Amino acid sequence: MKPKVKSPLLPEVFKIKKLLRSLNLHTVCEEASCPNIGDCFSRKTATFMIMGDVCTRNCPYCNVNHGKPLPLNPDEPENIAKAVKILSLKHVVITSVDRDDLPDGGASHFAKVIEKVRQLNPDTTIEVLIPDFKGNVESLKIVVDSKPDVINHNVETVKQLYKKVRPQGNYERSLKLIKTVKELDSNIITKSGFMLGLGETKQQVINLLIDLKQHNCDVVTIGQYLQPSKNHLPVEKYYTEEEFKEFEDIGYKIGFKQVFSGILVRSSFHAGEVYEKVKL
Repeated sequence: MKPKVKSPLLPEVFKIKKLLRSLNLHTVCEEASCPNIGDCFSRKTATFMIMGDVCTRNCPYCNVNHGKPLPLNPDEPENIAKAVKILSLKHVVITSVDRDDLPDGGASHFAKVIEKVRQLNPDTTIEVLIPDFKGNVESLKIVVDSKPDVINHNVETVKQLYKKVRPQGNYERSLKLIKTVKELDSNIITKSGFMLGLGETKQQVINLLIDLKQHNCDVVTIGQYLQPSKNHLPVEKYYTEEEFKEFEDIGYKIGFKQVFSGILVRSSFHAGEVYEKVKL
């Protein structure tokens, strides 16, 4: 059965959207039509999406615009830092569209944002949700060297569905990225997430969890895929909360430090709480 999503708390949503527009910023909460936008915005939390709102890839599950992106905004790192301060965020998540048009995939821009946020908000913990940088280790190293507290890279789906769901992605490349983060800096918390409901089997999900753990992933998030429009991939199955709980239990048995599994769970939902639990 399709899950029901609560309506956003409009006054708080409008207030934060006004702030974001005044600083020319985007959030993945809006661009990806996240079902938790009301909850997160009411908590004065948001996942900032840097490097524009146009992605160079065209994944058939994603609601972010695709095409030819605009040049990078040099004021964006400073504006993100200002927004974090105004919103008094304790934990900020920074993600991006894929920018395959840039030589480093946007890694140096990620580093600039992290640096500015730290300068203006020294007590705020920073989580980045990064693209795969086409497997470029030097680009990944730029982000790692900027020392965010958490590096997240979503595998999104099981290996068997990659050609259908992530035609421009690569399953092994994404796993290797997560493993390489730990090899470059073992103090950084590694995280990944994926969707259910695209046609995967239970055993394929378990195999994915095993693969993530074997590639040094600390935290995993699991949520229900919801079709953004009739032009996107259809939902093959709506999972129950009991089924999500079963995968959560399996994840803990495999050895993850935290497993966040539920119908409306997304990779950055309650990210601050997940971070605190891992640190404790």
